[in-house]
Amino acid sequence: MPAERDGDADRLPVLGTGRFQLRGFEPGDLDLVREAAADPIIPLISTVPSPFSDEAGRRFVERQRHRLRDGFGYSFVIVERDRATGRPVGSIGLWLRDLDLGRASVGYWVVGSARGRGAATSALGALTGWALGELGVPRLELYAEPWNEASIRVARANGFGAEGVLRGFQVVGGERRDMVMLARLAGDRP
Repeated sequence: MPAERDGDADRLPVLGTGRFQLRGFEPGDLDLVREAAADPIIPLISTVPSPFSDEAGRRFVERQRHRLRDGFGYSFVIVERDRATGRPVGSIGLWLRDLDLGRASVGYWVVGSARGRGAATSALGALTGWALGELGVPRLELYAEPWNEASIRVARANGFGAEGVLRGFQVVGGERRDMVMLARLAGDRP
């Protein structure tokens, strides 16, 4: 893992060079959390609060800001760079729970108003390159429900290969759900 910069465990690098970049969460990202909370799927697969309140949204942002310090991993906001406002459009995380076993997992979401513009593909590409390259993570894993073809396409576009279906693997919306496991190794070509 890279050394903490300026002694601040919550400072994340800015990643990405195309239309989208990744940065750490900021207090001003409340509108992103509000839109995500209104989505029918995002709160089920993440810790985005639903129902939304300003206080719950602020707590969510603060948890994301401290994920690295608290040992969970890296939580980034996906920002659309080609707009004057630098609009936040989603989130992507690199989760380190199994790093001692040589693997980390990736999860992402993009709000409905920004889907279909390449945000998830660009964000996953930037995060994957950084994790496998600079951080030296040997294996990245990603899980998606079998019906979530868009997420599976994003993973495949970034060199992740499907390894199988894990039956009843994860609780989503109070039910155990099957998940497709996709993975990419440090030596794989994108």
